[in-house]
Amino acid sequence: MSHQSCLPWGSWAQLGRSLAGSRGTRSVSVCAAAVPGPAGRCFLRRILPTSSISLPRGCVRYQGNSQESSAQPSSSHHGQSQLRNVASSGAIRKHQKSLSAWFSNQPNEERQFGPSFSLDAVHVDPVIRESSLEEILKPSPDLTIQNQLQQPCRKVISLHNLFDVDACGRQVKNVVLYGTVGTGKSTLIKKMVVDWCHGRLPRFELVIPFSCEDLSHSHAHVSLRRLITKKYQHLRDVVPVLEASNLKVLFILNGLERLNLDFRLAGTELCCDPNEPVPPSAIVVNLLRKYLLPEASIIVTTRPSAVRRIPGKYVGRYAEICGFSDTNLQKLYFQMRLSQPGCSGEESQERSSAEQENLVEMLSRNLERHNQITAACFLPSYCWLVCTTLHFLYFTRTVPPSQTLTGIYTSFLRLNFSGEVLDSTDPTHVSMMKYVAKTVGKLAYEGVMSRKTCFSEEDLRECFEVEMKTESELNLLEVFRSDVFRFFLSPCVQPGKEHTFVFTIPAMQEYLAALYVVLGEKKTLAQRVGKELSELIGKVSEDVAVVVNIISKVLPLRFLPVLFNLLKIFPRYFSRVSGKDRDAIAHTMAEELFKEEDYYNDDVLDQINSSILGVEGPMRHPDEAPDDEVFELFPIFMGGILSRRNRAILEQLGCSIKNLAAFEIAKAMKKTVIRKGRRGLPPSELMDYLFFLHEFQNERFTAEAIRSLRAVNLSSVKMTPLKCSVLASVMSTTCHEVEELNLTSCNLDSSSLRTLFPVLLRCKALHLQLNSLGSDACKEIRDLLLHDKCVVSSLRLANNPVGEQGARYLAEALAGNRSLTQLSLLHTALGDPGAEAIAQHLAENQHLQELNLGYNSLTDTAALRVVEVAKKHQTLDKVHLYFNDISEDGKRALDSLRMDRDGVRALVFLTAGTDVSDYWSHILSVVQRNLPFWDRERVRQHLALLLQDLESSRSQTANPWRKAKFLRVESEVKKMLGKLQDGSL
Repeated sequence: MSHQSCLPWGSWAQLGRSLAGSRGTRSVSVCAAAVPGPAGRCFLRRILPTSSISLPRGCVRYQGNSQESSAQPSSSHHGQSQLRNVASSGAIRKHQKSLSAWFSNQPNEERQFGPSFSLDAVHVDPVIRESSLEEILKPSPDLTIQNQLQQPCRKVISLHNLFDVDACGRQVKNVVLYGTVGTGKSTLIKKMVVDWCHGRLPRFELVIPFSCEDLSHSHAHVSLRRLITKKYQHLRDVVPVLEASNLKVLFILNGLERLNLDFRLAGTELCCDPNEPVPPSAIVVNLLRKYLLPEASIIVTTRPSAVRRIPGKYVGRYAEICGFSDTNLQKLYFQMRLSQPGCSGEESQERSSAEQENLVEMLSRNLERHNQITAACFLPSYCWLVCTTLHFLYFTRTVPPSQTLTGIYTSFLRLNFSGEVLDSTDPTHVSMMKYVAKTVGKLAYEGVMSRKTCFSEEDLRECFEVEMKTESELNLLEVFRSDVFRFFLSPCVQPGKEHTFVFTIPAMQEYLAALYVVLGEKKTLAQRVGKELSELIGKVSEDVAVVVNIISKVLPLRFLPVLFNLLKIFPRYFSRVSGKDRDAIAHTMAEELFKEEDYYNDDVLDQINSSILGVEGPMRHPDEAPDDEVFELFPIFMGGILSRRNRAILEQLGCSIKNLAAFEIAKAMKKTVIRKGRRGLPPSELMDYLFFLHEFQNERFTAEAIRSLRAVNLSSVKMTPLKCSVLASVMSTTCHEVEELNLTSCNLDSSSLRTLFPVLLRCKALHLQLNSLGSDACKEIRDLLLHDKCVVSSLRLANNPVGEQGARYLAEALAGNRSLTQLSLLHTALGDPGAEAIAQHLAENQHLQELNLGYNSLTDTAALRVVEVAKKHQTLDKVHLYFNDISEDGKRALDSLRMDRDGVRALVFLTAGTDVSDYWSHILSVVQRNLPFWDRERVRQHLALLLQDLESSRSQTANPWRKAKFLRVESEVKKMLGKLQDGSL
């Protein structure tokens, strides 16, 4: 049976309206159930990413064409006896335990990308909407997603009521449950089976699930009895009495689109004997015909394009899975998933709970704004992707090679497509993902190149229909439109753009664009013709060689081998030309990765976070010009797709990227990416570059790139646990020393320092200012400085709440460290006790040359104590003590120090006796640089004291040159005081 579209062909806009019109809302209930028993076996080969929880899913309702239920024959006394014997043997209970254990298993992606909850423990009731075959084929009303969010749902039915009598009072025996990719069909079936295993589906005494994918691979004839016992050995004692007993049986057929069914009598003969061997498709057809086991109930899941494979007269109810059509359902899912214990790793329970609640609250507020994410989360699978991405962004403490953002998206596609072919009736058997990469990938790539995220109906037509030439291609497009289109594209919710389409998840546009380029689909017409011709010549070359050799021996046609050898040159020449394509891919990657217009955007991880959680603050006015679109994930996804693991997954999806192609692209990238990466990059752009190297997962390439970075400046980049892990992972590919690592104002804490510990050991100059590092962080720094491989020579901890206890840890580090020469503790709340602790251990240090204790509320006693120790120190020659509470007597004592006599210089004031201090400009620059983080009133008071000291010293000298110097410095101080009072500084 040829496929017919379930959606109108004429307009892409109608397709967008059908997307909105198929949604419904429903109330929510949360249930608890027992934990499943030991492991068993089950049929499902492919499980959606929402498999760890029953998600709100929609089902459709069918009006009319319900099949009349046949009269149920009364059981004989013998049959009842047999059934009792079977029940007593525990065969069905063993079957339940086996199914429960298997269906409770989670796919690898669930365990890999964060914690999840058991399917049978907590679930949200799905949204299921009744429908009819006529309604499926009829265009939906002109509704936008925005309007649909407030629309009441029609014809809602619960999962457990699918087999209730229809509107005409007839018993429903066959149910067709359909939905597009990502709506949660397999998860819904899993939940149904688990409910039965735990007694929550009392309507049926026996449930037998089958995978149509599994059945499609079996070509041998087999009887129904043998098929059941082959899959479920526990039922070998039950199968013989299926027909004779009054057992209420439910058959589940998952993924009907995988089977080619023929309901014509000429195509599939009638069969009522469960012991007769027939093809598996014939068993399915006769079950649906009610010719085989007529009393059995059947539920079939399928994609919309395959709904018509079953004639309407054999269907009692149609049901559509609509997904999360209510934002309350979305909120509940996120609340449950993101609030799971252990979600935040090893952090303290109190802190992790607060962070989780804050995350859920921000996400909830963004959903309430009815942003594009609300439309995206109609699909339960996208809710899984959102939660997984948030877990990756917020709760990743270490990043093993398997955990990359590209890996999350690749695994997400595998969970939803799992190597499926687009149309099982098409002889080409093109994989669904390959078709998506060619068509949707082209649309995504053109959008990235033109900096566009909204696409008109004309844009869609150009990408999908312009090259349609054969009946087969048109049929494939029909199937794609009905089954897959709404998974990737949805109507835009922005005012004024309701009739345009956007990618359901913005980052998916960049992923598919990257896949389109890396697969080599971006070719000119000449390149495509050349490739096809080269493959054709290559295939026939060996056969032609044999024929030519035979003819040349019989006939004197010596020129034939010469002509043939010339033909063989073409594939070799084309392979060299195709190598230029790899250079072009590498060039595209480098150009997009280092676009200067994107230099001062947020780093890509912050951009993803904002796209999910939204941006706090006033909403943009509708008339305000939007910001330019940025696509900085595009080159990062290109690198990630080339990693070995992602290529292996894409191979399973039908998108093959050969090892040689990946090697040649990486080789070409060394000429472009590494060369451009050596240039000085802004901090956010450098973070993107490091994240690109992490996603690329090529250790040799990363090591060469990192060796070229002698200084790493990430100042003002919010270093989340994930970014710290990425930095540590990338830097660990080499052992070279880093000249400078600038982590100023990066929101670091003690756990961040633990993560970065191997990197910090190799840094000569370490900038950790403005990070709120307290005593716990100082303990980590102590361990760092006492490590025998530590090479840190300059450490800046200014403007951190180090405190007295932190000072004690740092004092211990000073006593045992052998590399540190400069230590800045400017404005670290040391006080006299902290300075005293440092003075006690300072004598044990043999290498320190400069110590900054400015702005720490030190009094004369502490300051003089530090200076006394410094005078005896072998290498320490400079101590900064400005902006402390030092009296005039203390100033005079410190002024009396002489470098040639005492071996140390104390920087306290802008004067040195009756002369201006050589370090006056340095002191004022320090004040100006740190003023945003200091108490302005206290700074004003200190500047007034400095000005008074300058004027007093100027009056004590008669040297005109010195007076001029004093006047110059006084003018600088007065200028700073004026700006401070005006608020302009």
